[in-house]
Amino acid sequence: MSESAAGHNSHYDSRRNSRPDYQGRAYWITAPRQGEIRPVTVDRSDLDDSDDVIVESLYSGVSRGTESLVFNAAVPESEYQRMRCPFQEGEFPAPVKYGYANVGRVLEGSPQLRNRVVFSLFPHQTCFRVPKAAVTPLPDGLPPERAILAANMETAVNALWDASPRVGDRIAVIGCGVIGCLVAWLANRIPGTRVVAIDPKSQRQSVLAGLGVAFHTAADGRDDYDVVIHASGHPEGLNTALGMAGLEARIVEMSWYGEQPVNLMLGGAFHSRRLSVISSQVGRVSPVQAPRWSYGDRMALALRLMQTPELDSLINSESRFDQLPQRMGSIASNDSDVLCHRIIY
Repeated sequence: MSESAAGHNSHYDSRRNSRPDYQGRAYWITAPRQGEIRPVTVDRSDLDDSDDVIVESLYSGVSRGTESLVFNAAVPESEYQRMRCPFQEGEFPAPVKYGYANVGRVLEGSPQLRNRVVFSLFPHQTCFRVPKAAVTPLPDGLPPERAILAANMETAVNALWDASPRVGDRIAVIGCGVIGCLVAWLANRIPGTRVVAIDPKSQRQSVLAGLGVAFHTAADGRDDYDVVIHASGHPEGLNTALGMAGLEARIVEMSWYGEQPVNLMLGGAFHSRRLSVISSQVGRVSPVQAPRWSYGDRMALALRLMQTPELDSLINSESRFDQLPQRMGSIASNDSDVLCHRIIY
């Protein structure tokens, strides 16, 4: 870490009998579609007597779906509390420090974690202090630059727990952002499944081909799917999901629309086919697994599942941390082709 990013590093000042604080920087959304980098002080006092660690950021990822809603001030007031991320500062709509995909190295704190590369649900910031329980060490062999996908993988895992796919199921995934691609990739690894991913953006075909998943730009005309997972973020995609679902099929809705109303076609065959629409949200461990799985267990699983190089194709944009205020507008725009944007510190 440079001296400008970390103050006086780990020097111990015997005259003050205390460690000087780190001086870092953090990205804040200051108004709708505006952001800036602000200085931040990271407290080092009483570190030896606490369960905290200080982490130096290596990479962070922009979770484009949710962070675009925050950047564009599209979070409904009714959801201000439920939408808070674990280490958020400020309040919606702005100014707010928001994000949850950080990979960094532990500088100080727990001897067991020191110098380990860890993932945490922390916003975009050069260095920070958190409880050691809030960081998860990366498994051996997982590149730190890929590990920024961990929060997205955790969401995909939770969605499949909610969907409860079975061996041999016919599964459609509508919407091929990062999470949709991860859901399709995971589902395709279940023995005997027939998985198709659907997105109107034809450029997604090469990404899905690299993941080994069949791809179409529109519904394939079949209506026999056992599970349909909707992750497009567009209401019309959910109606497409209804049309593809077979008798007594399960439709898992992963999209969150903010303030946007959704017109859902519940006529036609919806009742005669006895379809089930299930919401999925990563903020709670799926009820199917909750009696046995903690949040930490789920995150550790997500990290273990990411040790395959083909997932690198989901990170198709990057910038230096200092460039984020200039880049965020294009990343969060409706016509953006960014899957995951990686920030380099």
